[in-house]
Amino acid sequence: MSGPTIRVLTLLELLQSHGRMTGTELAEQLNVDKRTVRRYIRSLEDLGIPVTTEQGRDGGYMLIAGFKLPPMMFTNEETLALSLGLLAARTLKLADTEPAISSVQAKLERVMPAKLKSRARTISENIDLMLPESLPGKPQQHLQPLLEAVQQQRSLRILYASHEKGAMERDVDPYGLLFRRGRWYVSGYCHLRRELRTFRLDRLEHAEMLEQTFIRPQNFNTAEHFRQSLNNMPGNLKVRVLLHTQMEQAAETMGSMAAMLESREQGLLLETRTDSACWFALWLSQLPFDFSILEPPELKQALKAQADKLAAIARKHV
Repeated sequence: MSGPTIRVLTLLELLQSHGRMTGTELAEQLNVDKRTVRRYIRSLEDLGIPVTTEQGRDGGYMLIAGFKLPPMMFTNEETLALSLGLLAARTLKLADTEPAISSVQAKLERVMPAKLKSRARTISENIDLMLPESLPGKPQQHLQPLLEAVQQQRSLRILYASHEKGAMERDVDPYGLLFRRGRWYVSGYCHLRRELRTFRLDRLEHAEMLEQTFIRPQNFNTAEHFRQSLNNMPGNLKVRVLLHTQMEQAAETMGSMAAMLESREQGLLLETRTDSACWFALWLSQLPFDFSILEPPELKQALKAQADKLAAIARKHV
């Protein structure tokens, strides 16, 4: 779409979302002068969209009450984004969301022009996304109330069963949610421990929204907090491994973990922590490129044990 056409559609969206706006407000939002705004208004009227104009020094514009715009005006790029988003949501297989996803798809197709409807169906029928599915276990029935608590910045009272202990009641200020490797997490301030904590949703036995409100810290990043929490857990082994490869190949293999890598002369340095040298050695053995373990010694021993085990299995089949 051309620039002016996009701005005309943006003007329409502004009127639909704000109700009434002055010519000055619209001009500032669209980065044009008020004469151009009046020309855009005439363009909408030429399309049959009823706009009420208030006379005066600044004037005002609004859509006639009750007016709804069919069909929805999506660009090809917007149609692609919406369709891929629905595909991703379906792949996650969250509890009770399948009917909602189908309903959204049907509503979009009902209001889309024929050309965009055909494009949306082509995307849904011919593109597959291999995203990590939710792991087996309790359904994520607490996801929706947690989203509401995050949005309203309301505290929660949860009953949380940790791995080491039984269920314990806690009051939590939820700052954000994270989906990682098939599991959902919520991060926020735990009033019991008086520090930031991360909780797995499948271990929540109860969640109740409280009247108490909180102010979320600015620029809080749930994924970054989760990563730092893993690195700072007591008892975890510090790991330093030099990967002998290029960043492009590392990104293809490691996905989001590649963001942790630092360039060095002989390759890429991976610094992290793990609570299991055996698991980390198994993960390293699956990499398609060479590497050098800088530390810890326990990881070198675990990798040797893994290699000896595989060699013994191979000898049985020779």
